[in-house]
Amino acid sequence: MSKKTMGIHHITAIVGNPQENVDFYAGVLGLRLVKKTVNFDDPGTYHLYFGNEGGKPGTIITFFPWANAYQGKIGDGQVGVTSYVVPKGAFGFWEQRLEKFNVSFTKTERFGEQYLSFDDPHGLHLEIVEREEGEANTWTFGGLTPDVAIKGFGGAILYSSQPNHTADLLEKVMGLDFVGTEGDFIRFRSSSDIGNIIDLKATPSGRGQMGVGTVHHIAWRAIDDQDQLDWQKYVAENGYGVTPVQDRNYFNAIYFREHGEILFEIATDPPGFAHDESVATMGEKLMLPQQYEQYRGQIERGLLPVEVRELN
Repeated sequence: MSKKTMGIHHITAIVGNPQENVDFYAGVLGLRLVKKTVNFDDPGTYHLYFGNEGGKPGTIITFFPWANAYQGKIGDGQVGVTSYVVPKGAFGFWEQRLEKFNVSFTKTERFGEQYLSFDDPHGLHLEIVEREEGEANTWTFGGLTPDVAIKGFGGAILYSSQPNHTADLLEKVMGLDFVGTEGDFIRFRSSSDIGNIIDLKATPSGRGQMGVGTVHHIAWRAIDDQDQLDWQKYVAENGYGVTPVQDRNYFNAIYFREHGEILFEIATDPPGFAHDESVATMGEKLMLPQQYEQYRGQIERGLLPVEVRELN
């Protein structure tokens, strides 16, 4: 048996103050807050999801905001940089927008593509790249329109403690296609039109430390529950310790840590984010899994209030 993932399903990171998180990803980057819930393993912490208008796989970045938590260190065993893709011709808009909100950026080039590289308020490394691929994001907020709005993930740069092993995994287990090498990067590509380009740093850079400003895990797409079970079996057959299926309400998840120490998840595309609230109202109300609903009052009192607001 061989398998091929379509690409990135979501990326989950640890950040600081939740309102600062919402202001940046909704207010500055113009993403939609598609789900406001809690960490199922720590219900005193938000779990915030941002993506395109429909919250489609390949567009979703999720956060555990831990106000006053210690700062992490980006390094081996993590996603080092999260890439966002925008339409062709949108770079000028994004340069002006980042300048407007006092976000420092640099311009870099990799594999013939130009990138705008910058950090979010809590230290996560981000970049924007222009590509034709991917459908337009129809979510309009804070001066963003579909001709310039972020479509979803362009991909990610992975930092591995054992790059050769991670490269083998990406190609031989996850089924990504090898594209080529350039400088200190090895490029792979999946079949999807977004969340499809993975650049692996070819040399270790020192172990990362989990904390604010770091990515917790990267999740890959499974078509449905049966496909995920096939992945579970396939990953185990290839020598990785994989978890049982875990219900995350908006998708089912399995996890394994690859040999370069990066935590991988494989998540199902369905059921998505509109099964417990309408598409029109996604992200407006704190949604709790059934086991926590009886504690709603206590949970809400313990969470810092957040709101999506347009920034000047």
